[in-house]
Amino acid sequence: MESFSGEQMLRLWVFAMIAVGIVAGVATGYFKARKIQPNGFKWKRFGFEALVAAITLGISGVVLGGLNTYLVKHGWIAFKTETPALWQIAVEYALYFVLFDTWFYWLHRLMHIEPFYAWIHKLHHKSTSPNMLTTLSETPFEAFVNGGFVPLFLTVFTVHDATAALILPTNIVMGLYVHSGYEFFPRWWNKSWATKWFITATFHDQHHRYFTGNFGGYTTVWDRICGTMRPKFEADFDKLKERAQLARPTKASV
Repeated sequence: MESFSGEQMLRLWVFAMIAVGIVAGVATGYFKARKIQPNGFKWKRFGFEALVAAITLGISGVVLGGLNTYLVKHGWIAFKTETPALWQIAVEYALYFVLFDTWFYWLHRLMHIEPFYAWIHKLHHKSTSPNMLTTLSETPFEAFVNGGFVPLFLTVFTVHDATAALILPTNIVMGLYVHSGYEFFPRWWNKSWATKWFITATFHDQHHRYFTGNFGGYTTVWDRICGTMRPKFEADFDKLKERAQLARPTKASV
């Protein structure tokens, strides 16, 4: 019987937790109260996204998977296999997190400039009210831009295999969350100095809805520095959380 590696088991647990959360959220009405654009979902658009996602995933999977295999085979990508201290994993992961956020922000802004927008990014923006499938609804060129960072990072930096095992789940979870169309973070998120630097689904949803601003991939840092964060984002976030709070069932209604 074939056994699963640690990384495969981690991926399996991530997908399982997401699936359980989706079922529970639908059953309890939790999702309905937190929909960012209540009337935004369209089945026709969803079907188109499914087709685009299947094509792009097939192409990018072959190209990026082949590139990764080549780099590993020829020693360009190698991992530290000794047992790391937690602080080492934290430092290596933070390095990836900060560098990817910088990579994504600046290339994302570039993709909003013609002719790059029409060639690379316009297809992704046909989804003005994103859902989780929107994550993969993009041109193969955009998939290479976003997905190409990981092999580049692992080529330049030699990290522990435990750190590498965290990177892919981070990409998956963040991509699905920011495109989900639902806001799950609490009302105080943008008011706390410790958390306001990290993006929310509302943050990226507004990027799809208005086509400008809110370019960050993991954080709001570059948007705040460069003045590209939408001025009404935090106020709109508060309104959404107020709506979700009003929709919460009371003891009397249960």
